[in-house]
Formats: sequence, C-alpha cells, structure tokens
Amino acid sequence: MSGITIALSKGRIFEETLPLLAAAGIVPTDDPEKSRKLIIGTNREDVRLVIVRATDTPTYVQYGAADLGIAGKDVLIEHGGAGLYQPLDLNIARCRLCVAVPKGFDYAAASRPGGRIRVATKYVSAAREHFAAKGMHVDLIKLYGSMELAPLVGLSEAIVDLVSTGGTLKANNLEAVEDIMDISSRLVVNQAALKVKRDLIQPVIDAFAGAIKP
Repeated sequence: MSGITIALSKGRIFEETLPLLAAAGIVPTDDPEKSRKLIIGTNREDVRLVIVRATDTPTYVQYGAADLGIAGKDVLIEHGGAGLYQPLDLNIARCRLCVAVPKGFDYAAASRPGGRIRVATKYVSAAREHFAAKGMHVDLIKLYGSMELAPLVGLSEAIVDLVSTGGTLKANNLEAVEDIMDISSRLVVNQAALKVKRDLIQPVIDAFAGAIKP
C-alpha cells in the first residue's frame, strides 16, 4: 500500500484516539464498535485503520503490517518494544499497574525481602521485574482475564493488574496495596516505514504531538 496503515484496538483507546486523528485530518468512515469490519477506511484515501487486539498492536507494527499503532505502556513492556520507535506518550487511556490483595491480607509481611508470594497476572515481565527489585521470591501464574477471581479461589495470594477507578477490586473485596507504574498509551512507529514514508508519517506524528493534552 502506498499510503499508511494505523493499528488501533477497540474501546477506550480508539475513543480517546479520535481527537488525535482529527487533529491530523483523519476521520474514520466506520465505528468499530458497530461494524464487523477489521479494516476501516478514512476520509483520506492514503490512510486506513486496522482493528486489532490491544496486545497485538506492537506485533503488527513491528512486522510492518501497520506503519503506526497506539498501544499501552503495559502492552509495550510485555512485548519488549523490539523494532519499534516510540516518539510520543499520548497521555490517553491512563491507569495504574498495581498489586492487589484480598482485604485483610498482610501484604507488608508477605512482601519483605526474602518473602515468597504467588501472584496471578497478565503482565508477567513487569511483575517479575517489580518483585525482583524488592528482593522477593514470586511464583507467577499467567492469566488472560478475570484476574480478580484468582485470590478469591485460592489460585494466588495477590494479583498484578491495571486499575482505573478501583471499582472492580472493591466489588470483589480486593484492594490495591502497591503501585508499580503509571500507564498511558504510546504512539509506536515501524522504523523502516518511517524512513520510506516519512512524508506521510511525520505530519501525523507532528499533529498528534500538537494535540496531546497534559
């Protein structure tokens, strides 16, 4: 394709990206929440959007199936970021990566150096690095959803997950006890595409940069 392809995921990231796209003069022709299309056109013949799973966005960009994409910092850490240029923190889809435990659990005692704890998470790399820095031994159990269930049924003592309002934790009698990092979404660019299609990609990067809200 002579134009550019932007990889986006449905939901919050897509919605919060719309003003950034508008700043670059890009308007999608379909709403992915209402359409079954996975490739969405725009008002510009040289720009199309591909709708992918959030965790797959870096892979599509890394291998050149998309020229640009928008992915959360959490996803990029787990991916490793190989082959990706990350020019902008877009300051959208903000949340926190946290350790959470059942209310009443003595996390202070369990998290002392040399302690051992069993943790369920989708974010294995970030969790491993966090607990290693604390001098803890951790048994990581990888899950892909319903993280809050794990400590409720005895699968783990703690979870590491994204927290926005904390409502889901509260509803399941859990509480966040430690922040690991703040999360927001980044613009990622295929490095080879940037060289070949700079005249198309750089104006998009510049427009996004000018539209970022503090």
